[in-house]
Amino acid sequence: MVFYGEYSVSITAGGRIALPKKVRELLTNNLFVVTKGFGSCLAGYDKRDWEERADTLLDVSLLDMDQIGKRRSLFSSTVYIELDDQGRAVLPNGLLQFADLDTKAVIVGVGDHFEIWNTKRWSDYMSTLETI
Repeated sequence: MVFYGEYSVSITAGGRIALPKKVRELLTNNLFVVTKGFGSCLAGYDKRDWEERADTLLDVSLLDMDQIGKRRSLFSSTVYIELDDQGRAVLPNGLLQFADLDTKAVIVGVGDHFEIWNTKRWSDYMSTLETI
């Protein structure tokens, strides 16, 4: 499974977002996981893929406080979401605030996962890549 593409989407006042068909087609049983991503975006994973990744994260020593802090942040912000029949999902308020998502967003494929970005932040991020 490979997530790809860039899609502009709307977000309703209740935090409802419609995932693009190309993204939905890669999700097992219309289930996915969303968590805080890098760069103040949200990261979305197919449920099965996320659970395999989570297993590897659990192998970190409980004595490694740096890794435990990262685990706390990641797992405490992770939610399982089921799409409705129209391919829509409701994102939790805490995650909407973290990513500064309001009425518009950009969903981008990043290979093994997809990300949901504030439109301006995505544009700013892409402009930094183009100048390198």
